[in-house]
Amino acid sequence: MPEEVKPAQPDKPKEITFAEEAPVITEHEITVGKKKLKYKVTVGRMPFKNEFDEIEAQMFYMAYTVEGQEPGKRPLMFSFNGGPGSPSVWLHLGALGPKRIQMTENDEFPPPPHKLIDNEFTWLEHTDLVFIDPINTGFSRAKDKEITKKHLGVEGDIESVSEFIRLYISRNERWASPLYLVGESYGTYRSAGISGYLIDRGIAFNGIVLVSSILNMQTARFVKGNDLPFVLFLPTYAATAHYHGAIPKRRNLRNFLKEVEKYAIGEYSTLLAKGDSMTSAERKRTIATLAKCTGLRPEFIDQSNLRINIHSFCKELLRNKKRTVGRIDSRFVGIDGDHTTQQNEHDPSISALMPPYVSTFNQYVRADLQYKSDLEYFVFNKTFQEWNWGSAGQGMPDTSETLRKAISKNPHMKIYIASGFYDLATPYFATDYTLNHMSLDPTLRANFETGEYEAGHMMYIHAPSLEKLKADVARFVG
Repeated sequence: MPEEVKPAQPDKPKEITFAEEAPVITEHEITVGKKKLKYKVTVGRMPFKNEFDEIEAQMFYMAYTVEGQEPGKRPLMFSFNGGPGSPSVWLHLGALGPKRIQMTENDEFPPPPHKLIDNEFTWLEHTDLVFIDPINTGFSRAKDKEITKKHLGVEGDIESVSEFIRLYISRNERWASPLYLVGESYGTYRSAGISGYLIDRGIAFNGIVLVSSILNMQTARFVKGNDLPFVLFLPTYAATAHYHGAIPKRRNLRNFLKEVEKYAIGEYSTLLAKGDSMTSAERKRTIATLAKCTGLRPEFIDQSNLRINIHSFCKELLRNKKRTVGRIDSRFVGIDGDHTTQQNEHDPSISALMPPYVSTFNQYVRADLQYKSDLEYFVFNKTFQEWNWGSAGQGMPDTSETLRKAISKNPHMKIYIASGFYDLATPYFATDYTLNHMSLDPTLRANFETGEYEAGHMMYIHAPSLEKLKADVARFVG
């Protein structure tokens, strides 16, 4: 009888051994307006060491510093995106850095191969820039799964990015520089947490730029018993319907949205609070008003119990044309194979953005900036699914209170909030609601400034908004 052959057992995953890397430094030049900026780019991975002086993680970064100016006096801004699970590539190559993705005249991406061009609206004119990729994004890695897990959560993420900032300003002697943060999407949530974490450790920021902000997750969680998102998303539904011609065009979009905002926070909110005690006349009137605002079928609104879920909206608005609209940017249109479902096959705005940003970044960092690595540049891997929201994850995580406390301790810190009308991920009206419910002392309310843009979540892909954002931030930093 032949001897039984046991199947081969997979090898135990090997622990990564890190050695501290020497950063790669290159020199460049760009013309902004009538000025020539000579700048240095430093690319590398910051080592995080344990109590035994062993490197247990490395955080990838790209630092842009202008030559010929005293570093200690020049502003320094740390930048990151959101997800959670996204690297800093979007803000980097979309708005802030000296290079940006080339677009068409209609604010669309040309076919591949995609190109980088000089960014005449770079923020480098006004501040040095450091782009940070949190652990398990970009080229940032931890040595094993257990240490990776420690970083994949609200608290661990805030602590590790804060530690990066401390290490960077120490190693580069930037303690005397005016300090700024800029975060996008979940990066705004992270920014608020960092501001509170570091103020207690002696690091105060001059200002924070929040791009497409979300600080209170209750404003965006479509769960039973939480009517808030249905109210706060309504103006963005209206803006989207207006853009796609699903409702009659208004002469002034902003005035129209003000009318929708007033209805949403007023009569609509009150009627939703009544629940099943709403009269049939009230229900009929609400259905008619919502249809007028959103362009959706009255039957669909009735079947949705007057509560329009974001995913259903994206699928339903242009269903008669067999098209869907994007969540990140509702100006984008997609084509699904199945037109009967209530969920998009994909977000057409994300699908349009991924190839240009990922391909150009990988070429840029390796060829132009000479950072050689065989590592995959992680853009939205499984980090979001593995994210530890902590005890707050059972409810509605909120860092707006952390930000309020940080401003209370550091009343010199200013906040600029940029929001797009066509952003269905972090709607502008939800941001306004959060700001109005922070219980800010009247003397601190003036620390906040908001700006609105006729674009989506990544408003900087829209050329006029890119220019406006640069001007607004230049004034804010200045």
